[in-house]
Amino acid sequence: MNNLLKIEKISKNYHSQQGEIEAIKNLSFDVNEGEFIAIVGSSGCGKSTLLNIIAGLEKQSSGTLKIKDSKSIGYMLQQDALFPWLTIKENVLLGLKIQKKVTNDKLAYADYLLDSYNLGEFKNKYPSCLSGGMRQRVALIRTLVLNPEIILLDEPFSALDYQTRLAVSDDVYKIIKKEKKTAIMVTHDLAEAISMADKIIVLTKRPAIIKKIYDINLTNKSNPIENRKAKEFAYYYDLIWKDIDAFVK
Repeated sequence: MNNLLKIEKISKNYHSQQGEIEAIKNLSFDVNEGEFIAIVGSSGCGKSTLLNIIAGLEKQSSGTLKIKDSKSIGYMLQQDALFPWLTIKENVLLGLKIQKKVTNDKLAYADYLLDSYNLGEFKNKYPSCLSGGMRQRVALIRTLVLNPEIILLDEPFSALDYQTRLAVSDDVYKIIKKEKKTAIMVTHDLAEAISMADKIIVLTKRPAIIKKIYDINLTNKSNPIENRKAKEFAYYYDLIWKDIDAFVK
């Protein structure tokens, strides 16, 4: 497999009035081309901090981060962050405009993505016309149009109700796989992680270290909704939940 990202002994410390706080400690793992990796752990354990370091938004205190191409990272946040005064297409093109990379090819690619994922008729409408799930698809397309190799997803469905969350996770998974992207997702939802990921990294409570890495092998693996019906799903859920629960108490 083609290695896209190598994390070696990454640690992050914060300084406060109470002294130094150790957020994450000596984390090491690889990300290969085409993998969908989920990172799980108790609240406040440093999952989002790790994503921010990978994205270049924060600097690690120690350790090394080797990325095949620093421009190949895309970040999809918890909130869709669509600007209400911009049309759907203008929102999708925003990152390209900021980076001054708007070309005819990129414009055509944006149209292709919007048309392919059932948003073509909304190109010239505004975000207020869209459901929560549709807004998340627009946010993903805004990330995809920059053509990153690795997409980071930080609790991307947390603002949605349960039924919409299931449907949107299914949509996002299919889009990422169809566009042949590699993904790293932080989530508190263990069922979501098992149904979407090829590999799950379990972090302990702060300072976060890697408790265990699980390879998820489901029979007849297809899409997240169907994957929840796999005979191995409950086995993985019980196994991984015990690891997480041990650090919540």
